[in-house]
Amino acid sequence: MDENEFTMTEITRRTVIETGTTALLLTTLPRGALAAGPLDDTGPPPPPATVELQINGRSHSLTLDPRTTLLDALREHLALTGSKKGCDHGQCGACTVLIEGHRINSCLTLAVMHDGQSITTIEGLAEGDNLHPMQAAFVEHDGFQCGYCTSGQICSAIGMLAESRTGMPSYVTEDLTQSQPELTDAEIRERMSGNICRCAAYPNIVAAIKQAAGTPT
Repeated sequence: MDENEFTMTEITRRTVIETGTTALLLTTLPRGALAAGPLDDTGPPPPPATVELQINGRSHSLTLDPRTTLLDALREHLALTGSKKGCDHGQCGACTVLIEGHRINSCLTLAVMHDGQSITTIEGLAEGDNLHPMQAAFVEHDGFQCGYCTSGQICSAIGMLAESRTGMPSYVTEDLTQSQPELTDAEIRERMSGNICRCAAYPNIVAAIKQAAGTPT
């Protein structure tokens, strides 16, 4: 095969791949999207929205671009920087906060979706100089190294314990008839799998959670 034949073969293959990919995308798009034509991002931004956020027992009235994530509202508008922006894609858990007691990745939700709801961040866990039991357990067991993921780990652990106390099973729960699954190491690791520690302090994190839960380590 000479150089011209090789070039034509490569172009043909590329054309086939591009055509097939385009056809696949067109078959999976909703009809409304096809009718609307290409997205136009040159228009004016949406009008600002006013939201009342109940954060750590205090009310905050903010006027925001409705596309603002809860994480950016906390960090950029309220200077509550304890919630960290790790991946900004909901994959690392560093931004975890508690909404009405339930853990959530604040980078994946919009601030305007939580108008009037009770939000707890890492800054709202301690009472004065008295640490929350989960915070104290993390300190005692060295459940952190660089500390970047720690606020998300702690908030997630608190939410996880609340879930387990209501009897919510996990993927590794062996006995589904238990009113409250036993928090074994495997249970804790599975339930906390959405929170990544790049320093790999996982054994210490598990020990801290077991202590806070009242489970012997």
